[in-house]
Amino acid sequence: MDIARHIALIDELCHRPFPAGHGPSDAGAGAPGHFTAVLETSHGLRGGCPAERAVTVEQYEKERDALHGRLAVIWGEEGDVLNLQTVLLRTAGEEIPEPWAGLSASARVAYLWEAEGTGRWIAVAVADRDEADEVRLLAVVTEQAPP
Repeated sequence: MDIARHIALIDELCHRPFPAGHGPSDAGAGAPGHFTAVLETSHGLRGGCPAERAVTVEQYEKERDALHGRLAVIWGEEGDVLNLQTVLLRTAGEEIPEPWAGLSASARVAYLWEAEGTGRWIAVAVADRDEADEVRLLAVVTEQAPP
């Protein structure tokens, strides 16, 4: 993991114009009002060995926590913890805007900051809910406040 590279990408996304439509970007995916950057991704864990998957999830959680520590120093605050499981439950009965609905479908917890002076929110999370998909360390940058 290259924390400095991840922080540079997050900072760049805080200042880059959002795309006009949905689609892939050089960092992952973009849509009107948000970017989802894939910082790290596993290889070969789709539907694979649960023990190997658990080890990778644990590794990415440590990387997420290390990134959280560095971002907290940069922004001078701890950041909030967003329980995405609660957000996912809410999607059954209310309209949760993107990127939060999609993030809640793939991750359980996100560290969250409002990037001062940019009007954007940043979330860092480990996407591991779907065992048919790879495990990913994600950064989401959006103008949409969390639900």
